[in-house]
Amino acid sequence: MKKIFLPLFLLIIYSISFGQVKDSIPQKKKIDSVNTVLLNQYNQKLIELKEEQSKDSLKKVALENELKGLKNTDNLKKEELLSELNRLKDSENNRLELKKARIDSLKATATGFPVKGFFNDSLFVIYSKIGSFSAKERADAISKRIAELKDNVVFDKKSLSIDATESNIDIVFKDKTIISITENDAIWNGTTKQKLAEEYKKIITNSVLKYKSETSFGTLLKEIGLALLVILILVLLIVYLKKFFRWTAKKIEEQEGKLIQGIKLKNYVLFDAKREISVLLSINTLLKWVFIGICIYIVLPILFNIFPWTQDFSKTLFGYILNPLKKMTTSLWHYLPNLITIIVIVVVFRYIIKGIHFLKDEVEVGNLQLSGFYPDWANPTYQILKVILYAFMFVLVFPYLPGSDSPVFQGVSVFLGFLFTFGSAGSLSNVIAGLVLTYMRLFRIGDRVKIGDVVGDVIEKSLLVTRVKTIKNEIISIPNSTVMSSHTINYSSETGSVGLILHSTVTIGYDVPWKKMHQTLIEAADRTTLLLKEPKPFVLQTSLDDFYVSYQINAYTKEANKQAAIYSELHQNIQDCCNEVGIEILSPHYRAARDGNTTTIPENYLDKDYKAPSFNVNMKKEN
Repeated sequence: MKKIFLPLFLLIIYSISFGQVKDSIPQKKKIDSVNTVLLNQYNQKLIELKEEQSKDSLKKVALENELKGLKNTDNLKKEELLSELNRLKDSENNRLELKKARIDSLKATATGFPVKGFFNDSLFVIYSKIGSFSAKERADAISKRIAELKDNVVFDKKSLSIDATESNIDIVFKDKTIISITENDAIWNGTTKQKLAEEYKKIITNSVLKYKSETSFGTLLKEIGLALLVILILVLLIVYLKKFFRWTAKKIEEQEGKLIQGIKLKNYVLFDAKREISVLLSINTLLKWVFIGICIYIVLPILFNIFPWTQDFSKTLFGYILNPLKKMTTSLWHYLPNLITIIVIVVVFRYIIKGIHFLKDEVEVGNLQLSGFYPDWANPTYQILKVILYAFMFVLVFPYLPGSDSPVFQGVSVFLGFLFTFGSAGSLSNVIAGLVLTYMRLFRIGDRVKIGDVVGDVIEKSLLVTRVKTIKNEIISIPNSTVMSSHTINYSSETGSVGLILHSTVTIGYDVPWKKMHQTLIEAADRTTLLLKEPKPFVLQTSLDDFYVSYQINAYTKEANKQAAIYSELHQNIQDCCNEVGIEILSPHYRAARDGNTTTIPENYLDKDYKAPSFNVNMKKEN
């Protein structure tokens, strides 16, 4: 890993720089093309003004010569010539004003071509062409001539001179012209030709002298020594960083079974001590290489800045960090008003929701009573209001989100809305059914219900499903739309007030008196633990069939959720009571011959001297 890290780190830096250069090429090409069009338009206009100036100059010379040849007595002709000369002078002034206005309009958009120094730095910028030389060709030629000055051993502050010609001012080294400064150059820089020439002379002289100073043998030795010192410091930093992280790794290993005992989530061991040690050591190694990378990234610009040839690399590397930080800071500053607005909206809605939550709690516990509003409606109503308020809050906040007006952000919003609309199409009916069930108060949590063929206790009500727990501990989830479309029996709704009537039917033969049977069934109900004594149990004779009578015992209970146990105990008591009074339950599908057969009543209910009857055999003698 140590051998791989450094090349990988350098590759990442190269990739980032290459990517930025690559990304900047189209933008730079776009700017250069616009700049070229602007300068070409300006140069075309300049040619027209130049031709007009040449014509006016020739005409001016001719008028001046004609004025000199006039006699002193020819005043009328002299005034005419002077008037024409003044007109030409005004035309020249207008031409200069027009040129200045044209150049001023281009300054905000046009970009000139830089004259490069010895370390790829820009000395000054050229905008205007001269003759057949474009602005770019002039800049390249001037850069080349300045570069040749470094080879002159005797170059000093007085080596360059300024020579004025008929239309230009030249900066000259010995007999070679370095740059010719025109009227247009002066106008572009907002000064006179003489002042601009003196400024350019100073810039060129200082650049050459600085190069000679920074590339001297003594300076190079100092720079090399300083670079070696920086490299030595970097090596020491890396060595001590490795020692430090080696020490932290050792300390982590020593804590196994002490401070580091693994991570548990309830009864599940997410990480045991060894695995946690392994993870922490991996993080320790990762941090080590991150800090080494940061040190290298900080030292490289310092190292590049030592040598004048690599100072641009230093600015570029620092720019990778400083430019994004500057953009982030500027963007955050400009976004601050929107952020404050979002915070205010969120805080206001939060306290509104807190107020509604307080009212919900008061209604649930009964401290606040609203006419026609039941306490069990409080929580679902609160949940609905909370969703509506959050949705409204998001609508208010959305325009203030960064990038909310961008096509990408809008496209993502539309896509999420599309997914939500079509993804919730199947669930929408269940949600509506859940709301209807809530406000219909069809059942509550804990009620014993029968939904379709499912019987059990309601353990959960949500917007999508209702969950029922059967007496066999089966959890059955029923979609709310199915609940709405099925018939529902609530056994618990009236249990608290009048009680639930449990009933069971017994069929007994006609040989048993009905009054005796009524008394027996009521006695069985009275013996059943969870059946009420008041209201009293009662018996209904529901049918008179071919071979038996149907007796239905009805009794009240307050425990609707314990029906299975109550029925079981009631049936046991019915059997006991019937056996005690000598009533045999022989129907509906029981057959017995009463001649010579033992009774169906269990032995412990019979008398001690009970004997099974004998068979009766009748003999009939035929004559």
